[in-house]
Amino acid sequence: MNAEAEAFAGFTSVEQTRSSLLAQGYVAESGLGTCVFLALAMGKPLLLEGAAGVGKTEVAKVLAAALETTLIRIQCYEGLDVHHAVYEWNYPRQLLELQRRGALHEDGPSQERDIFSEDFLLRRPILQAIDQSHERSPVLLIDELDRADEEFESYLLELLSDFQVTIPELGTLRARHRPVVILTSNRTRELHDALKRRCAYYWVDYPTVDKELEIVGIKRPQVPAKLAKQLVAFVQRLRQQELQKAPGVAETLEWGQALMKLGVRELSSETLEGAWGFLLKAQEDIDRVRAMAPQLLQELSA
Repeated sequence: MNAEAEAFAGFTSVEQTRSSLLAQGYVAESGLGTCVFLALAMGKPLLLEGAAGVGKTEVAKVLAAALETTLIRIQCYEGLDVHHAVYEWNYPRQLLELQRRGALHEDGPSQERDIFSEDFLLRRPILQAIDQSHERSPVLLIDELDRADEEFESYLLELLSDFQVTIPELGTLRARHRPVVILTSNRTRELHDALKRRCAYYWVDYPTVDKELEIVGIKRPQVPAKLAKQLVAFVQRLRQQELQKAPGVAETLEWGQALMKLGVRELSSETLEGAWGFLLKAQEDIDRVRAMAPQLLQELSA
């Protein structure tokens, strides 16, 4: 497995990048489209930071669909280590094989070395991403990296530099097709500068009113235009309040769907009750917004 990793050419222009993402239902502003295009063209990992629910993870999903390739995902969490993210040995199978060989009197130093071969290797997402069996570059999504420990973040440096993984028993495994790497962070902690230097960087912000209306129109076309304008305007105003967790685009879409299930066609103090849990995720926020909802509705109607 000595083939050198090759750079991946995805799209020919920024405009094609944005239109390809839009064809998959993702509205990318010019800045994001440019950053995705350049990350692909230059073979750089792309680090997306921003608040939860603004569409960072969705970039990787629609990019894999647009490129017609495999999406491989690592959901980061505290305590994530090499065995869960990269590889581990299939110890039960190794033990059974040693027992079988012992019963047949085949055990010995060379036979014990044989059990540390690829036949007994469990490939976790990172090793799957650089597997040489891929016919084209997969998309590797390392989601919410800020939730993982700093030790795991440091381990990624080898992967992001050379797209290779070193396994002591097998040696160094390199990708034949360089994976497209998307990392996301909600910025609950700062990532290391060493990792950031290896990535293209883009901050994904909350969308403007027009962009969010476009997203609702694409993702929830069943929502009437009048209601869509009202709920987008309402959510935009909520993001200006001091809430524990401001609603993201994902919450806007879920809330719109919930209101449609309730048969709501126009926002009012009465129609808002019952669906708060799809828009807000903290009881303190629900209580606060419920109290200010009449005033917000009055301001929007004016």
